[in-house]
Amino acid sequence: QVQLVESGGGSVQAGGSLSLSCEASGRTLSGYRMGWFRQAPGKEREFVAHIFWSSGNTEYASSVKGRFTVSRDRAKNTVYLGMNSLKPEDTAVYYCAASPGGGTYDSWGQGTQVTVSS
Repeated sequence: QVQLVESGGGSVQAGGSLSLSCEASGRTLSGYRMGWFRQAPGKEREFVAHIFWSSGNTEYASSVKGRFTVSRDRAKNTVYLGMNSLKPEDTAVYYCAASPGGGTYDSWGQGTQVTVSS
């Protein structure tokens, strides 16, 4: 499995921006799909975005498309989630996850809190 450590969460006012990082260690990420998920209080964990490590292809949930950007730095073995035009409904714990070969996500980070105030 891959070890994942998120950072970069915090509090921001609506309309503001934050950038999350997810540093991976333990193995090469070639062939992996790296995902971002979030879980708001009292709600199920939901998909936010993912990026295929090798190709750089991305996909986004409709709720964040156009506002969030997922990217990766191969040299740093790190995945990023840039978040702009944040809304109070973006408030959640954000998790990074790794999926070998694009299948089930089998490695998860500890999560980082993002709070957006109105």
